[in-house]
Amino acid sequence: METNQESQSSLERRIDMSVPMADIDKEVEARLKRMARTVKMPGFRPGKVPMKIVEQTHGAQARSEAIGAAVEKAFVEQVREQNLRVAGYPRIEPKKSESDDVTVLEFSAVFEVYPDVVPGDLSAQSIERPQLVVGDAEVDKTLEVLRKQRTTFAAAEKAAEDGDRVVIDFTGRKDGEVFEGGQAQDFPFVLGAGSMLKDFEEAVRGLKAGEGKTFDMTFPADYHAAHLAGQTVQFEVALKRVEAPQLPEIDADFARAMGVADGDVAKLREEVKSNLEREVKRRIQAKVKEQVMEALLAAHPIEVPKALVDQEAQQLADNARRDLEARGLKAKDIPVNVGWFTEQAVRRVKLGLIMAELVKARELHAKPEQIRALVEDMAQSYEDPSELVRWYYAQPERLAQAEAVVIEDNVVAWAVAAAKTSDKAISFDELMGNAA
Repeated sequence: METNQESQSSLERRIDMSVPMADIDKEVEARLKRMARTVKMPGFRPGKVPMKIVEQTHGAQARSEAIGAAVEKAFVEQVREQNLRVAGYPRIEPKKSESDDVTVLEFSAVFEVYPDVVPGDLSAQSIERPQLVVGDAEVDKTLEVLRKQRTTFAAAEKAAEDGDRVVIDFTGRKDGEVFEGGQAQDFPFVLGAGSMLKDFEEAVRGLKAGEGKTFDMTFPADYHAAHLAGQTVQFEVALKRVEAPQLPEIDADFARAMGVADGDVAKLREEVKSNLEREVKRRIQAKVKEQVMEALLAAHPIEVPKALVDQEAQQLADNARRDLEARGLKAKDIPVNVGWFTEQAVRRVKLGLIMAELVKARELHAKPEQIRALVEDMAQSYEDPSELVRWYYAQPERLAQAEAVVIEDNVVAWAVAAAKTSDKAISFDELMGNAA
């Protein structure tokens, strides 16, 4: 066997190889002999089919398999000898012979290799660690959110305002004709909640029960219903009922409704604080992790194999398609293009290669006690924490997920220590995504 390696790009390789046809012929003969022991044909006992007939029937299959095996063997040997880390699968290209007297099978294997990743210097990278201590003010804000989630409504004799639930009848006409979806009775919605168009809400705001209004309204140009987008219509609205919001008091009943069996409000506040501290910790970790990933990319400018990017993009597209199907959409109605995910796939592949090298070079592997601590921490938000711990440890696949999180946390911790890190106070609303 002869070989010749050429580099097509920084990651692409081409190896030219040749295999003697005599070796392939021997392999074909050996395969046919093995087939002849078990092949069945009408008129012959098993194993007694003449070799000539076996060759006529199965010769093409045996030759195809023999060539495939020879090509694979030659490629694997060369990869091993040259210590190449192949990314993806090789593309095999047969080479045409200039002579009719073919004594060797010539072919090329074109493939990509993994890039060399050298751990970079993060000392020039800046990372900000958000700082927030959960106190009474944060607990109060969270309890207020919980109250609003349990809002009830009671009939009120007043003009409708934001926060009120109104019940209306309405009819919409375009060019004097009622349009599709333009009519409803006893239709409820909360003013200011954004469930209706702003101009529609503005027309209803200020009306009292028993009052009505006729008004013109123009739908936005990008309105989801194409037959109404950009169109001006006329609405007739009759307000039948105004209901004012009623928020529950933070008392024993409220505490019991939130899962505190004895109704102790102090216990409720402690539970809310404990849950908030876990959530704040998680969000701060996520913000730091995001900065670390950017720092790693900046400190490790590497090229990535197209084969790995294509695989990752396909997986992301498949995940998106399954997510849409889970939401009730049919597969034929889901326009998911793999190309949409290429940029994200490049980033994920780069980070995967960089982090794998860092874990090996800096010995950032997950320790059993770290995995146990993570699982127990996640279990704290469950009614029976021990049940979740047992669930994770029941299957290696589940525990592997926790191990991957620990490894990622180890990389983040190492990067934070290696980079220029500073602490920065952050508001509760900003951290929780409630800032205006």
